[in-house]
Amino acid sequence: MIPDSVMTTSKITSRIHSPAFRWIAVVLAVLMAGALFAYIRPGGVEAYGGLTGEVRRGNLTISVSESGNLRNRDQVIVSNRVEGRTTLIWIVEEGEMVKKGDLLVELDASGLEDRLVDREIAIQNAEASYIRAQQELNVTKSRTQSEIAEAELSLRFAKLDLEKYTGDQGEYAQELDRLQADIDIAQEELLRAEQKYQDSKDLAEAGFITSLELEGDRLSHQRAQVNLRLARGRLSLSQDYTHNRNLQQKESDVERAGEALERARMRAHADIVQAEANYKAREQEFARQKQQLEHLRNQIALCRIVAPADGMVVYETSANPGRRGNREPLEAGQEVRERQELIYLPASEGMVASVSIHESALERVDVGMPARIRVDARPGQIFHGLVRRIAPMPDAQSIWLNPDLTVYSTEIAVDASNLRTGMSCQVEIIVEELTDVLYVPVQSVVRQGNGHVVFVPGERGGLEARSVEIGYDNHRVVHIRAGLEAGERVALAPPLPDGMDRSFGESDMEEAGAEITEVPAAAPPDAQRSERGQGEARAERPRGEGRGEWSGERSGRPRPAPEE
Repeated sequence: MIPDSVMTTSKITSRIHSPAFRWIAVVLAVLMAGALFAYIRPGGVEAYGGLTGEVRRGNLTISVSESGNLRNRDQVIVSNRVEGRTTLIWIVEEGEMVKKGDLLVELDASGLEDRLVDREIAIQNAEASYIRAQQELNVTKSRTQSEIAEAELSLRFAKLDLEKYTGDQGEYAQELDRLQADIDIAQEELLRAEQKYQDSKDLAEAGFITSLELEGDRLSHQRAQVNLRLARGRLSLSQDYTHNRNLQQKESDVERAGEALERARMRAHADIVQAEANYKAREQEFARQKQQLEHLRNQIALCRIVAPADGMVVYETSANPGRRGNREPLEAGQEVRERQELIYLPASEGMVASVSIHESALERVDVGMPARIRVDARPGQIFHGLVRRIAPMPDAQSIWLNPDLTVYSTEIAVDASNLRTGMSCQVEIIVEELTDVLYVPVQSVVRQGNGHVVFVPGERGGLEARSVEIGYDNHRVVHIRAGLEAGERVALAPPLPDGMDRSFGESDMEEAGAEITEVPAAAPPDAQRSERGQGEARAERPRGEGRGEWSGERSGRPRPAPEE
């Protein structure tokens, strides 16, 4: 049996020789060496005891770095054009080379085919209604024409009757002549009867005729008088009554015939308008049914999507893996919506990198700026490009996912032809190349009021605040325009009173009773380690943090104006 002490010693030896223990030892050694180096650096460090950085002079590149994906510069987008939501039945394998006209996607068309049968029945009914309305229109036009012709004939007859009655040789004129002739005849007969009666009286007195013959002549004389009176009465009656009645009747007949003609015309117009409206409605309905039938046939045809050009199949979900709702690769059985992009077919070998620029860095980026692109699949290689396009509006999908994040989609044309769609990349947009300028670490600069300060080791052993004029930064160092000289040292962990942050200005710090021109040199070791840890944390901040946001904003510094 092996003693416990031997087993313990063995375990300790194995742990010492383990890779984890070696890494811990290396890290501790580096920290101890860094602390020792910090204490022996010149320039008041012995008195200050905190981490400092050197003001350096050299060339400085101001850039905005973002991560993104590659895609072809010119590509044919194959989208779903079937209305609503449909189900994928079959899709071509991704990465396969296809020719123009090859089948890419097949969608479920069973529902559309059922609707097509119903539409064919509806179009037959619509066609029958259309034909019936057309015939009814023709019948209505023929009937109304006959009614108008009949009314026009009645009016013409009424006018002729009026003219026949009132003309110079008309019925009334002839009636007057007849009545006047009757009067003349009656007068003539009365004269003769009267003359005969007088003669008969003389003869009767002479005894030549009997009294009976005299009485007959007297009756004839009275009859002649009555006939004359009746003839005159008939003339007067015709002139005073019968003529006016007949004239008004004839004129009324003409007026009523004219009104009947107008009514016939209006009724004919209304019937024709109604028949035409019914005909047009049935015609439009028939045309709409035919159009919908053709539309359904087109929709069924669109369920088979063929390649519009030659190329390699790239799924949209692979080209845009970060889009909402498209995280899973396309496969049979999935539902797709109308206008959803399905497949990309590269039309050229040129590539673009798609990145999202944060709104804080948008003013620094412009179309045409150079860029350096590092592709994860090509380690060690740097590709060059130019900013091709900046979206005028923020990315709506990013706002939907995170309302506090506002980014703008940006495309960078990449000068390379051996890359593939969907590759991850890191894009560094070169904003400005500065030559022979001063710069310090970004964590050394603090905003104070409307200006900026850095803390330098003082002669009395503490830190002194010094105003500086800054330019742009690149997330690691910031350009110093004035206020420092090359070789000076600045505190990497600028002191702030408790409860303050780096967005406080001088007035805020004075209100809190803080002294910003000096800090005591005798800080406890724990506090020194805390300051060093904070400085290291700030120095090790990832370059991509903040999505391209200018680090001056993150530390409370306002964006500086560009150099003239």
